[in-house]
Amino acid sequence: MAHCSAEVRESATLLDSEVGLSRGAEFVLKAAEKGSISIAFVQEALQAAERHNVAPEPLLREAGISAGLLDSPDARVTPENFGGLWRAIAKELDDEFFGLDSRRMKVGSYALMCRLGMGCEQLGEAAAHICEFLNVILDDTLVTLSSEGADARIVLNDRSAVSDESRRVYAHETLFVLIHGLLCWLIGRRIGIRQARLSYRRPTWAREYEIVFCPDLVFDSDETAFIFLATSLDARIVQDERSLQKFLSGAPSNFLLKYRDETSLSARVRRRVRQARPESWPSCAQVARELNMGASSLHRKLALEGTSFRLIRDELRRDLAIQYLTQSQFGIADIAAAVGFAERSAFHRAFKSWTGVHPGAYRELHVEAGL
Repeated sequence: MAHCSAEVRESATLLDSEVGLSRGAEFVLKAAEKGSISIAFVQEALQAAERHNVAPEPLLREAGISAGLLDSPDARVTPENFGGLWRAIAKELDDEFFGLDSRRMKVGSYALMCRLGMGCEQLGEAAAHICEFLNVILDDTLVTLSSEGADARIVLNDRSAVSDESRRVYAHETLFVLIHGLLCWLIGRRIGIRQARLSYRRPTWAREYEIVFCPDLVFDSDETAFIFLATSLDARIVQDERSLQKFLSGAPSNFLLKYRDETSLSARVRRRVRQARPESWPSCAQVARELNMGASSLHRKLALEGTSFRLIRDELRRDLAIQYLTQSQFGIADIAAAVGFAERSAFHRAFKSWTGVHPGAYRELHVEAGL
């Protein structure tokens, strides 16, 4: 893989003023850390709005997402773009649950949930109050918290008279993100999910679940349940009104990917790789040595988590490229070099395999969206 050119390094410095970072290198690392979000979740959000006769085009424009990306099942957007879509739909419907329940979760409800949690001393009490609050304002999903032995679980049971699996899938995904993101924020760290049991068929985007939820996924379950260590409920609440304002101003993009599972082997490998610029990324053998295991053992254990060393590096390159294409004026050749490709043509082929479109077309779609 090629080293970044002097022009790229100079451009990275110029980019500082655009994204408010102190160093071009920090932009590279932050971009890799942010990740990206599958277009499948964008499509689900739009379907929720369309059920209430809200046209998708204005929502996409407000979020800075090109409608052209909807035609590519492999396309991805930044967390900021997806967060903008969430806010646009919530504002249009006056519903922070996006019309997924018979009753609206009016704008401002999530802030009240946050304050309910902040008024508690420990997470267990906060989680119980949050579940009670949701059961008061929602009709179609019953949210319960239980603890037995070493495990605690948050369970979502559908009680709607309407049988609509696509609606239930998005409702359960959304509730998990809202609840888990809030609980993690209240104690200032991720609450690791040991197993996620989903009461629906495995969706085509289930690979995303492994990142957001955990690798241990069970589909077609009798109920949707997220299982975690009961000791997490003893954690102290560390947030206050001042930190709440910062949290709400950045929600939901600030917790959509921030509290991903970082305990798995694949997450440890991802963290190690993204510590360096792409041209200096370590080899599989080097990472294996640092983790005190053989390369074959690393390959085998990553395969059990549904990934590989190559896939991890490709996903990091993909997310870096998306950040550069949407948040900089770099030329395509410079971006190719910046994410570790010696040849522009190889970058074009790889990016299309990742997102379904060539990098130039992806940038044009982003520009057409008004950004």
